[in-house]
Amino acid sequence: MDIGKRDLQQCADAVIRLRAEYLWQTERFEDIHFNFTNGFNAAYSKWRAGYRIRINGNQVSWVKRSASATSYAEFRKYLNMVFAYAGTLSLEKELQARPISELEVGDIFIQGGSPGHAVLVVDKAIHQTTDEVLFCLAQSYMPAQSMHLLKNPNDTAHSPWYSIKNIHSELYTPEWTFKARNLKRFVSTQ
Repeated sequence: MDIGKRDLQQCADAVIRLRAEYLWQTERFEDIHFNFTNGFNAAYSKWRAGYRIRINGNQVSWVKRSASATSYAEFRKYLNMVFAYAGTLSLEKELQARPISELEVGDIFIQGGSPGHAVLVVDKAIHQTTDEVLFCLAQSYMPAQSMHLLKNPNDTAHSPWYSIKNIHSELYTPEWTFKARNLKRFVSTQ
C-alpha cells in the first residue's frame, strides 16, 4: 500500500487507512469518520458532499467548496487531511477497550501520546487441542513507512506469532511496550 509523498501514514495513520479503505471498498461511506486531536469529527460523508475542512489555529470547520466528490482520488485527499490532524491521542479516544481474552483480527494495541504508538492485530490462530491463542501484529512507524509484521522479540522460536498466554500485564514489541489494557477496537455500526 503506497504511503504517499508526505511524512504521513505513521502508526495511527496506517491503522486509520486500513479501516477507511475497507469501509470505502464496501461502500460504508457513512461509517468513515475520525476525530482530529482537538476533537473535531472529520466525517467522510461531508467530504463526499463537497465540503472541505478549514483550519484556523485550533478552530476547525466545514466549508462548502464543490459539488459532491466521490472519486478515489478525493477519498485519498480526505485521508491525507485526517493523517495530518489525527494521531494516537485522538484514535485511542475513539476506540473501545477490549479484554485480552476477546482479542480479534482488526483490534489495536494503542497508547495515545506524543509520541504514542499503535499496532494492529492482523492474524489470529487457535491451537486445536490446547486452545492457545496466537496472533500476529503489524505496524507503520516514524518516519512514515509501509506496514510490516512485527517480530516477537521474546519468543524467537514462534516469531512473528505472539501468544496471549504470555501477556500477563504487558506486551513487548520491538519498538514499544504496551499494557494488556491497551487493546482496543473500532466500534462498528454493522
